[in-house]
Amino acid sequence: MMKHPRCRAVGFPLLAILGLLVLVGSAPTLGATAPIVLSVDVSEAPRHLFHARITIPAQPGPLTLVYPKWMPGEHAPTGPVVDIVGLRLTAGGKPLAWRRDPADMFLYNVEVPVGATAVEVALDFVTPSATKGFSDGASASSNLVVLSWNQVLLYPAGPKADEIPLRAELLLPDGWSYGTSLIEEGGPSAAAAGPVHFKQVSLTTLVDSPVLAGVFFRTVPLSPADDERPAFLHLAAESEAALQAKPEVIDHYKRLVAEAAALFGARHYDQYHFLLTLSDRVAHFGLEHHQSSDNRIPERGLTDDDERVVHADLLAHEMVHSWNAKYRRPAGLITADYRQPIDSSMLWVYEGLTNYLGNILAARSGLWTPEQFRDFLAWAAATLDERPGREWRPLVDTASAAQILYGSADAWDSLRRSVDFYDEGTLIWLEADTVIRKATAGKRSLDDFCRLFHGGADSSPEVRSYTADDVYAALDQVAPYDWKEFFDERVQRIRPRAPLGGIEAGGWRLDYGPDKTPLQKSHESVDDSTDVRFSLGFAVDEDTSLIDVIGGSAAARAGLAPGMTIVAVNGRRFSREVLEDALRLGKDGKAPIEILAENGDFFRTYRVEYAGGPRSPRLERVTGEADILTEIITPRAGTR
Repeated sequence: MMKHPRCRAVGFPLLAILGLLVLVGSAPTLGATAPIVLSVDVSEAPRHLFHARITIPAQPGPLTLVYPKWMPGEHAPTGPVVDIVGLRLTAGGKPLAWRRDPADMFLYNVEVPVGATAVEVALDFVTPSATKGFSDGASASSNLVVLSWNQVLLYPAGPKADEIPLRAELLLPDGWSYGTSLIEEGGPSAAAAGPVHFKQVSLTTLVDSPVLAGVFFRTVPLSPADDERPAFLHLAAESEAALQAKPEVIDHYKRLVAEAAALFGARHYDQYHFLLTLSDRVAHFGLEHHQSSDNRIPERGLTDDDERVVHADLLAHEMVHSWNAKYRRPAGLITADYRQPIDSSMLWVYEGLTNYLGNILAARSGLWTPEQFRDFLAWAAATLDERPGREWRPLVDTASAAQILYGSADAWDSLRRSVDFYDEGTLIWLEADTVIRKATAGKRSLDDFCRLFHGGADSSPEVRSYTADDVYAALDQVAPYDWKEFFDERVQRIRPRAPLGGIEAGGWRLDYGPDKTPLQKSHESVDDSTDVRFSLGFAVDEDTSLIDVIGGSAAARAGLAPGMTIVAVNGRRFSREVLEDALRLGKDGKAPIEILAENGDFFRTYRVEYAGGPRSPRLERVTGEADILTEIITPRAGTR
């Protein structure tokens, strides 16, 4: 989505093949059936500045306007209302006084004068330059922009989001191309200039349909030409070179689309659009939408092997959400609009199951090798097993408290436990998969649950709610088992150790060796970090600051703490190599490990009593046991 003169990317005209589901209903408080008209100008995106004009049909009398607060997929009240500036309201060309609600910063109250039929809103949005955060982080650079419509939108309180019709138009910088799941009015045209006009949709659909645009832009069809529900990969980058992914990488993404369809057995989108931003100047994350996903990785995320492997499962994860989050959604995460708080206690399904399925799809499609899949499992299992926070916080509380944990600091993460429902969800659902396979002698698997619970027949976007009991009932249809007790034990109760049953039932075991796996080396290279949590008990960032110190570890016993900066190891200036040399030389107590650290304005040498040598997690095969892990990641597309 984006452009002034439209420079069409290859394959983009295929957007006209199908229409979107348009959820437009009556809006009783709007005073008319006419839609809200939203005009957005991002021609100043390189200055981190968006301009919006909104025409809202209205009747005389009091009117409350809402800025979206609780953003789907972010599981928190992250609507960046603080970045709205220059707000002006008028009716019939005359200014209107407005007042922010003192109890809810996201509400604006205004009196619509007699004779007025609409309120005109003008506002600007100053997109942050900070690269950390979700969609409230940086979304623009000199060469590209990601527009999340909720950032530049006010709507009337009262009607449900599904009942509010909108017509959106977008003005882009000269020469920029765009990608989105929205359909352009009249289909892609040859117009040389002017805004892009999109077909009328509901507020729900508009907020669920971000736009990616840029000067360095490429669109890649990922489906066969005759596919009635095609998928596309839209790339916007900081340079032409960043767009040059190897053909085999593109082939893996084509395989991903096919493997996802094979897993679920049905598609609940008309088209699917991966929006992939390649930039070091925007926030990095993935955010799910029903017919698209907003994915943001570093500029060299497709062309540098370390960068690529570190982010290889991102698009797989976000695509799975089209089924598990958008089509099937926990009842507590369904609200009438964007004002109501959510109940996120079932994120162990919403995100945990998605994480597991995204991991196995990354392996089935070739985005990860089998070794990289196993290395990820080893890293996740070891990391979760080393959390003292497990002694007080059950996994379900990391889900219920997600809205505050997403913004928590990295310091003392092992004591706090953060959003563990992602990776721990992977381990739990892996174990559930192995339970099904063993109970049915390999005749059924979690794939069958996915087809039963998320499949059915192809359909346009819709939402079907579920509860935990619905999940247990569907699993029981696949393989009779006490599923409630299974998940209660692993999700609702305190468990001092990580759930390793799936790895062990899969024919492998968590082990530790002196050498880091290639995946861990890639992470350290990309993050410019040093991870010795499984030996000394700490990790160091690019500024040589301690990110976290594991409670009870050798580093913790020595007095080291997050926020300190390591200056030297055994009298020599700190580097990853110096620290790892000290670990090897200190094995069996042959040499001490003394760390000079800066704590505020003070320096101190900490003697770390550790003689175990380098120690990094890996998976080892269990002799005589069936290799179920390999069976789980065997490709399915074209074989069933």
